[in-house]
Amino acid sequence: MIRFRIVRPGMGLLVVLALTLTGLAQEPTAAQRKLAATDEKTADADYALQGEYVGWLLTGANEFQPIGLQVVALGNGRFQAVEYEGGLPGAGAMGKARMEITGQREQGILKFEKDHLRIAVANDRAVFFLESYDGVIAQLQKVTRVSRTLGAKPPKRAIVIFDGSTTEHFEKGTMTTDKLLAEGAELKRSYSSYLLHLEFRLPYMPYARGQGRANSGVYLQSRYEVQILDSFGLKGKNNECGGLYKYREPAVNLCLPPLAWQTYDIDFTAAVYDDDGKKTRPARLTVKHNGVLIHDDINVERKTGSGKAESPVTFPIKLQNHGNPIRFRNIWLLDRSPALKQAPPAPGTTTASTR
Repeated sequence: MIRFRIVRPGMGLLVVLALTLTGLAQEPTAAQRKLAATDEKTADADYALQGEYVGWLLTGANEFQPIGLQVVALGNGRFQAVEYEGGLPGAGAMGKARMEITGQREQGILKFEKDHLRIAVANDRAVFFLESYDGVIAQLQKVTRVSRTLGAKPPKRAIVIFDGSTTEHFEKGTMTTDKLLAEGAELKRSYSSYLLHLEFRLPYMPYARGQGRANSGVYLQSRYEVQILDSFGLKGKNNECGGLYKYREPAVNLCLPPLAWQTYDIDFTAAVYDDDGKKTRPARLTVKHNGVLIHDDINVERKTGSGKAESPVTFPIKLQNHGNPIRFRNIWLLDRSPALKQAPPAPGTTTASTR
């Protein structure tokens, strides 16, 4: 389960429910369209409204049921809201999104309208108003979800790959001024099988879409990509966050809003080859995204995306550079690679003993 942290609302409840959409914002400049904020200080006014909301909805049967709402910034005051029955993805949501609706920010209030339903978002609250009922049917409160594996400490015998002090474990690795690891890093050493923990933060890119929105990936053995992407509020496809790229989609879309720290815990077992180089057992993979199981000991029958071709040769882990400022921290690895077979001594030689 992901832990919840309630974001306390501002002074007073949201009472503005006049939701006629008027006065759309001016078109953004070229510089605004390139926004890729790596912290809250450089984000825009829409960032404060984006996020996750939970609460109770009054149904037609005069009963209350839990619901979740994800509010996604699309740039220039435009938003999309995604509603889930039962709660948020990974925290009670029952299946796919029940409703998607677009809206607009006006004077600090985010307004959505669909048929007889109106939603207003402000002061860390989302209020649902139904005209046919002539009243408020739901009040949701903003929450900040935190992965239960965030800040996980390396166990004994684990190799600390990155802790903000050095990039010595990387052939290619750049540390930012705030001691985070930038995208485009590649390990010096290769491991065949391992348990990998890493934490990543997506930039806030409200104008970007699809594969251009906070794109990176964790390339296991430089062959198999666990995708990193800002897919907050999306469907959870195999080319979105948590997907094994264009191979298998995650069991649930656990992507949090951009600028939230997220975690991958990846248990990877390398493919097995015989002495002739023929694969006798495929690679296997288990992934937890933000502490929730999204791939459960699956076979990986082939390389994915632009990964290297499969072979008995082991290659290093890579953190893809796709041109977006992804940040990483707290990376450690528990090596489970099988011991290398030692060649027998040549005839007539002796093996030195040690004490």
